[in-house]
Amino acid sequence: MRNLRYATGAVAFAVLVWQGLVWITGAPNFILPSPWRVAQAGWEHRKLIWENAQVTATEVALGLILGTVLGVATAILLASSDRLHRLIMPLLVFTQAVPVFALAPILTLWLGYGIASKVMMAVLIIFFPVTSAFYDGLTRIPRGMTDLAQTMGGTRWQIMRRIRIPHALPSLGTGLRLAAVYAPIGAVIGEWVGASEGLGYLMLLANGRVKTDLMFASLITLAVMTIALYVAVGKLASRLRVA
Repeated sequence: MRNLRYATGAVAFAVLVWQGLVWITGAPNFILPSPWRVAQAGWEHRKLIWENAQVTATEVALGLILGTVLGVATAILLASSDRLHRLIMPLLVFTQAVPVFALAPILTLWLGYGIASKVMMAVLIIFFPVTSAFYDGLTRIPRGMTDLAQTMGGTRWQIMRRIRIPHALPSLGTGLRLAAVYAPIGAVIGEWVGASEGLGYLMLLANGRVKTDLMFASLITLAVMTIALYVAVGKLASRLRVA
């Protein structure tokens, strides 16, 4: 309840600062619309925003699921074999030297303007944080626990399944929190490069038609959606930490 009050206060303060900037600068609506003007645009175009928000939410959800599954599987592989770790980890680190955003035009060329390229962008942008966080958790196991399990005849997979994975779940939760923030960024970047629907597409469309209020309304919708996703994933991560 206290967090809700703080969040409400922060939003109210941000709106007041925004409105104050509009009054002080006297900026025209097409440069900096007032919060009231943005709220009006959001209400007038609520159906259009809702339809495009559903598309972006689908892209983010699919990207988050696929990226998490791939990240978890990769982390387990890396932690289960020193050879695989020496072979794959340098490649993963090298891929982070390439800006993921620069891959968006290539993915659009390969996968088309549909949902696939946006999902893949979300997957690429969250894959490494999930893999890295979960791998760290899998490798930071007290030596005594694994030695005792081996002494009692536990196989490598049994140790992984019964000791290492449960012990690493809090670290996975940390990676999921990061993924919840990054996944919408990947989806929207993909929509900016090439799309016919989605909040990113709607923002570009509104900007091209000098409907700055609609662009702000779409951006705020994206922010609210991201915060809601972060809160939901945060609750899941808390359960993993308890587990």
